[in-house]
Amino acid sequence: MTAETQIKDTVTTNDVVLFMKGTKSMPQCGFSSRVAGVLNFMGVEFADVNVLADEDIRQGIKDYSDWPTVPQLYVKGEFVGGCDIITEMMLSGELDTLFTQNSVDFDKDAADKIREANA
Repeated sequence: MTAETQIKDTVTTNDVVLFMKGTKSMPQCGFSSRVAGVLNFMGVEFADVNVLADEDIRQGIKDYSDWPTVPQLYVKGEFVGGCDIITEMMLSGELDTLFTQNSVDFDKDAADKIREANA
């Protein structure tokens, strides 16, 4: 299976996927840690793909999305963005809207607490 096929399969069979350095329980970089932390705190069920474990996936995800950096978040097969975009969406409430529109369960109170802490 090619990296592209593996990536496509992963993003289409999981509602939420985070391609990251490390894992959701042990991120290996600050940007990956920030996005995984937001998703974990919000109670979002997501698949994590450690790009450090496979060089083909590490480069392949950049080619697949035409986005040069990791982490990368996908919701219902669609690329959402990297750390800065997810942070902005979280703080503006757009991430809540995206999850709601795509029937992704999350803890609204936790999302509100993140915004309150960053106000």
